[in-house]
Amino acid sequence: MTIQIGERKIGPGHPTFIIAEISGNHNQGFERAVEIIKAAHEAGADAIKLQTYTADTITIDSDKPPFRVGAGDKPELWQGKTLHQLYSKAYTPWEWQPKLKKVAEDLGMILFSTPFDDTAVDFLEKMDVLCYKVASFECTDMWLLKKIAKTKKPIIMSRGMASEEEIKEAISTLRENGAGQIAVLHCVSAYPAKPEEMNLRTIPDLREKFGVVSGLSDHTLGTEVAVAAVALGASIIEKHVTLDRAAGGIDDSWRPGPMA
Repeated sequence: MTIQIGERKIGPGHPTFIIAEISGNHNQGFERAVEIIKAAHEAGADAIKLQTYTADTITIDSDKPPFRVGAGDKPELWQGKTLHQLYSKAYTPWEWQPKLKKVAEDLGMILFSTPFDDTAVDFLEKMDVLCYKVASFECTDMWLLKKIAKTKKPIIMSRGMASEEEIKEAISTLRENGAGQIAVLHCVSAYPAKPEEMNLRTIPDLREKFGVVSGLSDHTLGTEVAVAAVALGASIIEKHVTLDRAAGGIDDSWRPGPMA
């Protein structure tokens, strides 16, 4: 099983596809986002991934307890913030995204994104992205999966905390609605994830059980888990990247961001 994004073939027998996720580490600075792309290119990444949403498309502006990060939640720098405040700081302005795509493509990289609602998919279609990412917590959003699948472009989906039945339903939904090329990334939805809890043998199991390209969306802080994942057959590795862990950004200090 392989998928192809642009001219790049991905799957067993091909080099591991490395995705650098910018998340909110641009700290609302366009030039910083450009610097991250250039640094990822120098480090050997194949692709840049963005997240396409706004605070208003992903939550509501409320300070009631269900919409506020509580005491004891991680990371501590989010505590006391409302979700609307968090996402207002973390989102990547949509007017930047076509410009960042050109920066990446001029370097020979692929740039794509994670959409979180219909309007984001429509926007990314106008950008002519080559593929889509489905975030961990969206792999049970069947309406969004159908919307993305109908583009008929390759899809990389993180499984997060999804059960085997939920993964099966998601893949079936994608295939039934036009998606012919699917990759599923093992992902432990802890922030940060502990290496001893990563259960990397899930990676070959996903490939064999569901007939998809498999890989890892790595929430650990180091590189050792990613290396081990490749040894176990991961065809894709996704890592969040930053220029400076002390820069005070939404996930500079610990990776990954609020969503993957």
